Amino acid sequence: MRIVQVGTALPPNYVDQETLIASFERMWGKSHHNVRRVRQLHESVKVGGRWLALPMEQYEHLKGFGDANDAFLRVGVEVGGRALKAAFEGTGLDFKDIDAMFSATVTGVAVPSLEARLFHHHPLRPDFKRFPLFGLGCVAGAAGISRAFDYLKAWPDQVAALLSVELCSLTLQPSDFSIANLISSGLFGDGSAAVLCVGDARAEVLGLEGPRVVATRSRMYPDSERVMGWDIGEWGFRIVLDKSVPDVVNRYLRADVDGFLASQGLSRKDITSWVCHPGGPKVLEAFETALEITHDDLQLTWDSLQQVGNLSSASVLFVLAETMRSRRPAKGSYGMMLAMGPGFCSELVLLKW
Repeated sequence: MRIVQVGTALPPNYVDQETLIASFERMWGKSHHNVRRVRQLHESVKVGGRWLALPMEQYEHLKGFGDANDAFLRVGVEVGGRALKAAFEGTGLDFKDIDAMFSATVTGVAVPSLEARLFHHHPLRPDFKRFPLFGLGCVAGAAGISRAFDYLKAWPDQVAALLSVELCSLTLQPSDFSIANLISSGLFGDGSAAVLCVGDARAEVLGLEGPRVVATRSRMYPDSERVMGWDIGEWGFRIVLDKSVPDVVNRYLRADVDGFLASQGLSRKDITSWVCHPGGPKVLEAFETALEITHDDLQLTWDSLQQVGNLSSASVLFVLAETMRSRRPAKGSYGMMLAMGPGFCSELVLLKW
């Protein structure tokens, strides 16, 4: 299949990181024994600002998980629709051309799922096939590309879309003083991305260009169930985020990438572009060490982290969009797209530009 275009959309409420830090200091100042630690942790994640689903002053009025999830549904449908529209621009395709849609989220519960709700707001065909993905978290951007690839191998004359909607700010836990929650409250932001994927036969007929997905591989890691995820209860989503994530990267990723590339007759020397999920500074540094690549190789990933924060499943798609827009690799060159997430797991996608 070919990735024809990636559309992105952000909520309208931008707040710089210093303003957010000051707000958290006020919120936790009377309860946390060391409020200076909040500032230290938020500054360490290297995020400059984030877009939020709601204006800042509205968060304190959310009365539990139900209110937060209602906001997720309302804002998610709006921002997801904008991302999908952006993915069609200049392609000659539209909603009616979508044969299958994969939707990914891990920051709200939607039944019917997001792609079904979009059907009632946009002119999708009534016979489009639905593949909602939940629980994959940060890895879902790359995993969604892989699942669309699997589908379009069987139906090369069709069009598939991947929609990611993540509104991480709505999962905030004001009463949780764990290091994981303090870090995540400074790291994660809100946004949506949509990827327009076209089977090889359809792309050839329409003359559509874009990086071609050559192969994909999924990888699960042992003894890692509590590395990343949610504890879900009446309070909503409570973050599980272990400090061992960089260690897992350093232990497994190089061998996984090398084995995957070898199966395609390639090595890391053949990869000229890297599209990686911006999991956080320590994770990106572990990527650089494990894969023996430079800071410049991941510059767009670092930039995305600084500009919008970690958008969970949407983040690697934001990096892909910027790669296609401003730093497009040479035609015929190979690229690697990768992300890691709850499971704990990784997803590898080999691209040919």
